[in-house]
Amino acid sequence: MSPPAATGSAAAIRVRPATSADAEGMRTIYNHEVENTTATMDLVTRSLDDQVAWLAARTGAFSSLVAVRPATGATEPRFLTTSEVGDEEVLGFASVSPYKERAAYRPTVEDSVYVRRDLARQGVGRVLLTEVIERARTSGFHSIMARIEASGEASRALHAACGFREVGIEREVGRKFNRWLDVAVMQKML
Repeated sequence: MSPPAATGSAAAIRVRPATSADAEGMRTIYNHEVENTTATMDLVTRSLDDQVAWLAARTGAFSSLVAVRPATGATEPRFLTTSEVGDEEVLGFASVSPYKERAAYRPTVEDSVYVRRDLARQGVGRVLLTEVIERARTSGFHSIMARIEASGEASRALHAACGFREVGIEREVGRKFNRWLDVAVMQKML
């Protein structure tokens, strides 16, 4: 499956495995979500050391991906999957994690996708999620889950567009910004 075309002013974008060199860009994106949105239920921002440790803990089928583009260069909107030389800026990141700890849940994973807010609705999230789904499939997983704060309409729409369907709502399972939060549970069979 080829990635969707970029829109807006997005330059050449590619997806690749995240490295420790991407940690600061990833941390910046994530910490914005922690401090300003309900896209994550995390309440504590990550230090650079925390982000590097998070990356180091993700290997093999559970490794993290980044969407990047050259810090300078092409202005034609397109998605690349081959390596390019030069400095890159992190536009977003995605990963899969074990869904639950008990052994019988091992065929199922849970995805996470975060994109810089200034690049929302420009195709970065979709290309990341598409790649995460494909990697989960080729790694032999049976299904992939998404747990999305229920008011996160853009994330829910992204997942639906990539073949997820809603399988339930968990009522008032999180508390952030002095309010109770529901979580929509979505699933895709691989």
